[in-house]
Amino acid sequence: MMLAAESMTHTLAGQIAGLAKPGDLIALWGDLGSGKTSFARGFINALTGETEVPSPTFSLVQTYDAPDFVVWHFDLYRIDQPRDVLELGFDDALDDDVVLVEWPDRLGDLLPDDRLDLRFRMVAAGGRFVRLEGHGSWAERLNDLAS
Repeated sequence: MMLAAESMTHTLAGQIAGLAKPGDLIALWGDLGSGKTSFARGFINALTGETEVPSPTFSLVQTYDAPDFVVWHFDLYRIDQPRDVLELGFDDALDDDVVLVEWPDRLGDLLPDDRLDLRFRMVAAGGRFVRLEGHGSWAERLNDLAS
């Protein structure tokens, strides 16, 4: 799916936010500047109305209260070992809340099978391309997004 402008990234994020439920993990894959944080901002804004959504590059995790759950936004770029995320409350977040993860490759074997993968990449003229891959319960929910 081509995302020619940041507003399109936010629109997609809002649509996916409408499908999210407690226990979900949304994995944001891509190089620096490919759209991961922009998506996270749109997603969090759609669920909470929050407009100040800083990248958690240095804090590693930020939380936001949505009406039915908490949204945990992890940026794992600076994580060395997958088990380091457990000290940040990762396992608790997956129990009852919604988790957004930038740099999900850092999770290793902790990356759940039931998840939504968004794979971002830059394309010519500053646009972005994203491929959505639903695993487990997300496979069916993505059909709802397409209709």
